[in-house]
Amino acid sequence: MSLQGHKKRVIVALIALPLLILVIVKLPPYFFLGLLTLINIVAMWEFLRMYKTLRIFIVLGVGLSTVIFLFNCFYWEFAIYYYSISFLIITLIRLFIKKEPNNSLMEISPVIVGILYIPTLLAFHWFIRQEGWQWILYLYAMVWAADSFAYYIGKGFGKRKLYPEVSPKKTWAGAYGSLIGGVSTSLLVGYLLLNKPLISLFLIGLSIGFISILGDLIESMFKRDAGIKDSSFIFPEHGGVLDKIDAMLFAGVLLYFGIRLM
Repeated sequence: MSLQGHKKRVIVALIALPLLILVIVKLPPYFFLGLLTLINIVAMWEFLRMYKTLRIFIVLGVGLSTVIFLFNCFYWEFAIYYYSISFLIITLIRLFIKKEPNNSLMEISPVIVGILYIPTLLAFHWFIRQEGWQWILYLYAMVWAADSFAYYIGKGFGKRKLYPEVSPKKTWAGAYGSLIGGVSTSLLVGYLLLNKPLISLFLIGLSIGFISILGDLIESMFKRDAGIKDSSFIFPEHGGVLDKIDAMLFAGVLLYFGIRLM
């Protein structure tokens, strides 16, 4: 990355982070839910656009994912019903808008995978916020630190490739950096915000650092399959919304269950 690109990356972070903290800490929880809903809409749009999905399925996918996200947040116990209905809607629309059966599975698969991927995992962030703003801030701090440590340590010391078939630039040094960032931030932020044993904070930080690597690799797998570098260019030098939440989607699920074991 060029010096100019690095400056843009820092400027975007300096603008976005205080706004995010304001929404999480100072405003009522439903403002955070509104932010999550917006993130879901944009990330789903990016995912479907990435796979060059038919326009009708982009509109359908974004609409269904928004409804499913909100239902997951408040009526998760009925998930089997609204997920089943969503599948029926998607397949029936494909059946009637195009008479040719060719490529039917290819055309509807991105919508179905996107629904299982984005609104399903993102809902756990709302569940965590219900435990208190400290927990969601703790989560985001760990993932951000894991990502930053992975980037800078990998850039400075990375030689041996981690998984070049999926992400050519990721290195083992970057992976170790993610673990260091997750653990150190968990201990620091956890000590300041949460009244939990240090061993629990250490294990959670280590787990978040590890799952952040996997979450990033999974989105890289999708992007490499689709033949693109970034999900979009909403954030200069950062990529799209999906690029920014890929690790957080998986980390949120892990932390939600980790809270119940701490």
